[in-house]
Amino acid sequence: MHDANPLDDPAADPFEIARRAAARIAELTGAEHHDVALTLGSGWGRTAEFLGETTHEIAATEVPGFTASAVVGHAGTLRSVLLPDGRRALVIGARTHYYEGYGVRRVAHSVRTAAAAGATTMILTNGAGGIREHWAAGTPVLISDHINLTADSPLEGATFVDLTDLYSARLRAVAREVDPGLEEGVYVQFRGPHYETPAEVRMARTIGGDIVGMSTALEAIAAREAGMEVLGLSLITNLAAGIQATPLSHEEVLEAGRAAEPVIGAMLARIIAAI
Repeated sequence: MHDANPLDDPAADPFEIARRAAARIAELTGAEHHDVALTLGSGWGRTAEFLGETTHEIAATEVPGFTASAVVGHAGTLRSVLLPDGRRALVIGARTHYYEGYGVRRVAHSVRTAAAAGATTMILTNGAGGIREHWAAGTPVLISDHINLTADSPLEGATFVDLTDLYSARLRAVAREVDPGLEEGVYVQFRGPHYETPAEVRMARTIGGDIVGMSTALEAIAAREAGMEVLGLSLITNLAAGIQATPLSHEEVLEAGRAAEPVIGAMLARIIAAI
């Protein structure tokens, strides 16, 4: 049985619920405004430690519309971080994945809440499988574009949003100034929760994909609808099925993330400081 959530009411306005959520975050943190927001996926969890001073950490379930994290390796909390330059970052450790079956409104809720809280920049991170053979586990990769294979969208009704520059070229350029070695690739979101078959990975490569995963694309669309500038980053936790010879496992994903966390967390903190 799914937990009760106001977003499950088809008549509810998801943007109004996001505004309520933002108001609740302001009440609990004392921060009326957040300038930048980050969703921290597998391997990125320690980034908040490098950003600045965490002044408040709250359980996501204290905020309207959020869902308790069902995935090992995801914190299930929201943090308000005071950056050294005086800006505020909202750090989201409570991602709802599409495969959890709660519906796309809940998937998009954290992004919409970030926008309602004032954030104009949305940084989306994930742990993902790499299709390029030279990407070793622990390699961070900029997302340049995506292919959405969920057959779903967070947009409702006759809502038309241009996705030409969805993953901001400006923000990617800033990231490469911080780390000139960063490569970029096209992210392919599958529905999950099963890992992709070798044939599906070959398909993803054939249609132009470089990275395969189970998040981010739907959130990015919602962020663009909300008017935010988007930066996407994948941590390559393993080579995708058929690219590597050994079976895939969630523990492998977590282990690669743990090993890379200090390096990529510090790198992302430098990128945010430069934005």
